Amino acid sequence: MGKDLKGKELGRGISQRADGTYHARFTDKFGKRHSLYNKSLAVIKQELKHAKEEVDKKATASPQKVYTLHEWYKQWLEVYKYEVRDSTRLAYSLIYEKHIDPVLGRYKLSDITTVSMRKFLNRMKSDGYSFEVRNKARIIVLDLFDKAIMDDFAFKNPARGIKIKRDEKEDPRVLSKEEQIDFFDACKGTFYDELFTVAVLTGLRPGELFALRWQDVDLKANTLSVTRTLLYQKLEGDTRKEFHIHPPKTESSVRIVNFNERCAQALRSQFRKKSNVALRSTSSPIEGLEDLLFVTKYNTPLCSQIYCDAIDRIVELINESRSDLDPFERFSGHCFRHTYATRCFEAGVDPKVVQKQLGHASLQMTMDLYTHLFPDKKEDELNKFTAYSDELFTASDSLAAKRYMECLHPKVVNLAYSGVSPAGL
Repeated sequence: MGKDLKGKELGRGISQRADGTYHARFTDKFGKRHSLYNKSLAVIKQELKHAKEEVDKKATASPQKVYTLHEWYKQWLEVYKYEVRDSTRLAYSLIYEKHIDPVLGRYKLSDITTVSMRKFLNRMKSDGYSFEVRNKARIIVLDLFDKAIMDDFAFKNPARGIKIKRDEKEDPRVLSKEEQIDFFDACKGTFYDELFTVAVLTGLRPGELFALRWQDVDLKANTLSVTRTLLYQKLEGDTRKEFHIHPPKTESSVRIVNFNERCAQALRSQFRKKSNVALRSTSSPIEGLEDLLFVTKYNTPLCSQIYCDAIDRIVELINESRSDLDPFERFSGHCFRHTYATRCFEAGVDPKVVQKQLGHASLQMTMDLYTHLFPDKKEDELNKFTAYSDELFTASDSLAAKRYMECLHPKVVNLAYSGVSPAGL
């Protein structure tokens, strides 16, 4: 219950501000908050009553047009997602068409309830889908209904207020120091040796590596300009999967990445290799992709599958000389990015520098992703504190012992500190 400035009860949801104005507020059935202001208590009570009645009328009224979720999805994609990237539209479509449409698509918007939404998400979890997939489905439905409410095609959002608990998070796959040594020993002299080396020494995402050109390399400053990414997807308008050049993942992904001399050697070697491949190739390169630095043996662009297959061949080579009880685990190309970040942290590189190298939007993102690395780091840093503080306490203990001796044998202690031998005393 609210009160006025004199402490008098005003009724539920009504209070008086310091300037004398009355403030009424309530949350409607759709989760929307309303606030009303007036100098008159009587007027504010009437306005509050009227506002609640209007919300009740809206809740019982029929929407302007009756849409099924599938019909509204097509409108939503066309109108509200018109300017998003093709790859983003494709991501929406994959989640909606595979997961949402088969279960909820045929229902009218007004027939989809919070209970049915929870059942849908619970079913996805029981089917083994990850937190990320389930949460993307929830977010899409949430936005679908938010936009439908804006246009008066729905009056309640069944996904509003539903939270999905994140599964126990697995640490990203990182090559141990021993695995990194074994892998790069095995891949020496192979066609993709330089690709793997640049990947693990720069932390670039696979698509950023695939889109790299020689003009992006500055060997004087030892830097790479990351301004593009290469996708291999079937986007809207394509009849099959095609290669597409896009801007990097986020604005912060457009960046300058520093590299060391070993990486510079790998880049020079790759430039010579690419030139030889281009000279030997009998087919014309894809228009617009002629200047790619990393390519296949046939001078064609790289994609994630080719990348993974190349890694698998090295892993298989390593496992030929290993026991079945101790196999080298397979990994994806993204593992090189995680390995780069891990080596940086192990070497004591400032996390802010690692964030900039990786192109993360915030330091928090970097810390959250690699939080598993920091318990050991924390222990090492606290060991430094322990050693430092122990020196101070040792000095304090020595001083206390000296003062204690002075109290017991002041004459002996004074002679000892003056350099005179106390013998014979």
